[in-house]
Amino acid sequence: MAFPLPRPEASQLPQCLVRNIDCQQKAIRAVRFNADGNYMLSCGSDKSLKLWSVSQGTHLKTYSGHGYEVLDADSSYDNSHICSCSSDKTVILWDVATGQVASKLRGHAGKVNCVQFNEEATVILSGSIDGTVRCWDTRSRNFKPIQVIDDARDSISSLNVVQHEVLTGSVDGKVRCYDLRMGELRVDSINSPITCVCFSQDSHCTLSSSLDSTVRLLDKSTGDMLGEYTGHKMRGYKLDCCFSSKDDYVLSCSEDGFVYCWDLVEGSLSLKLHVGKGVVQSLSFHPTKTCLITAMEGHVQVWGLEPDETG
Repeated sequence: MAFPLPRPEASQLPQCLVRNIDCQQKAIRAVRFNADGNYMLSCGSDKSLKLWSVSQGTHLKTYSGHGYEVLDADSSYDNSHICSCSSDKTVILWDVATGQVASKLRGHAGKVNCVQFNEEATVILSGSIDGTVRCWDTRSRNFKPIQVIDDARDSISSLNVVQHEVLTGSVDGKVRCYDLRMGELRVDSINSPITCVCFSQDSHCTLSSSLDSTVRLLDKSTGDMLGEYTGHKMRGYKLDCCFSSKDDYVLSCSEDGFVYCWDLVEGSLSLKLHVGKGVVQSLSFHPTKTCLITAMEGHVQVWGLEPDETG
């Protein structure tokens, strides 16, 4: 295939600031929508994880249990549980309603950079500076990982899970795609430290950002390069990239205070969204709506089509 199909007329991009939230968590390391996009998670350098209403911008709950800064988080498909990871080497499974720790998972030898549920939320996958991806059974009282993936030669910076496939990005410059059902591994060499990876919505393509200030679109099956997106600055920070909800745009954080948005097929810059004067540390695109959240320093910004948009 050449690009994700079918290609409808390009949708609009969120470029109006709806609200700017002071999360009071010191620096925000990651910001994520939950499964349905009604809530968002902010990961703070103050050791806390917070849950927010996107439509109101109100703080709903704080989850405290990590011993150091929280680096990533994910919500289960039914929003009943959250998993988070930290520089304290642990992964925590939280009960959303009570705010209590359901499980604290230890086994990584260094800080845990990324974490995600599988689709059924029966397994948590975590990637660490120790170069491993560990798989944890959320239903078991046995707190040892059920599988350890250790092909990377350096830190795992990012991972994405869709059905039976796991995509990982590593500082060793490799993008690895595991088909757990077939027991197959495909490796694509980028030759620059990877900061973020993700599947397209149709799962036919992969996106990866790296420290050579380039975002690359690859065919998942063949590894063929389908597009390169440049112009942003990414030289020293672990920053996010993503697809828009309809796969028609590619978005990336940047160290110059902007979010860059490119047309996926044409590769042209469609929008350069000014967030502020610092580094745009993290971003997340709403799963269905034209809505974007970004993080800079201690604030999270919600972007939509209209300035007074409420959801």
